[in-house]
Amino acid sequence: MMSALPHPIVMVDKDGFVAAANDMAQFFFQSSASHLRKQRLSELLPFGSPVLALVDQARDRLAPVNEYRVDISNPRIGVEKVVDVYAAPVPDMTGAVTVMLQERSIADKMDRQLTHRDAARSVTGLASMLGHEVKNPLSGIRGAAQLLESSVSDEDRALTQLITQETDRIVRLIDRMEVFSDQRPVEREAVNIHVVLDRVKQLAKAEFGDKIRIVEQYDPSLPSVHANQDQLVQVFLNLVKNASEAVIEVPDPEIVLTTAFRPGIRIQVPGSSEKTSLPLEICVKDNGPGIPKELEDCLFDPFVTSKTNGSGLGLALVAKLIGDHGGVIEFDGSGRQTIFRVMLPTSDLDQL
Repeated sequence: MMSALPHPIVMVDKDGFVAAANDMAQFFFQSSASHLRKQRLSELLPFGSPVLALVDQARDRLAPVNEYRVDISNPRIGVEKVVDVYAAPVPDMTGAVTVMLQERSIADKMDRQLTHRDAARSVTGLASMLGHEVKNPLSGIRGAAQLLESSVSDEDRALTQLITQETDRIVRLIDRMEVFSDQRPVEREAVNIHVVLDRVKQLAKAEFGDKIRIVEQYDPSLPSVHANQDQLVQVFLNLVKNASEAVIEVPDPEIVLTTAFRPGIRIQVPGSSEKTSLPLEICVKDNGPGIPKELEDCLFDPFVTSKTNGSGLGLALVAKLIGDHGGVIEFDGSGRQTIFRVMLPTSDLDQL
């Protein structure tokens, strides 16, 4: 029963040793159940952690206790580990306490992702307006510049060519923005995510990543995702391209692609009380310098970029496409790696 639950759960005996741990707890503490049973809970947590005091309270009061947003970060389980803690005495086992940890970072990042999705949607109206109200006048400006080019001096011809080039640049930017206003239904099918990632790796090696080591760490047993394969290729190619640009000046540039099955991640479908499960986790990791702190809270918003010549639409488009597939994307800039984590639902065909 403990293993079926989506949060890390450990049972601590009267002496403070771990008596049992579910699958999520083993993943959370990065240790097997047999290894965890040899340790006290105090050895898994920071010195003087409030979690230990909660266990004592539950044991002494013989009643459940809880505390929210407890920081249990340490080198073993990683930095920025903030959890909600629920501790309850175990009936018929004197001194034993069950502890459940609900990782706040996942919930907070999902809330942040849903906010970013709304930000991506907010550019839809702007893109639609630009397509109708700006592109037409730009066509007139470009045509007039071309007509003038044949009748002006060589010195002025450089100016008319500049007008034409800059007009074309604005049109290309508007074309990229118009993707946000595309509300047509997406054609989907059961897609093997590893086929998508293999295609992305081939394109990356051919176009921009020939000098970067790309490492694959896949779970070959993953079910299919109900998706548009071309759009997923676009999503992950964008993430890999960003990662390649981040590691361009690193002595040993490396990008790691991982896939895993993570049960227990569920989000509410907007506009209803229905919740959907997102067990497919795909990560793009790089060993670059990381994301500037000032950009972390708005990284997926349109027009936000740290690149000199970037438009700031790449990650906003990624967020939109992942949202259209019913998934979420979040990032983790802690530690020595920058990680973009995409979570997607499985194909309905795999559930039949």
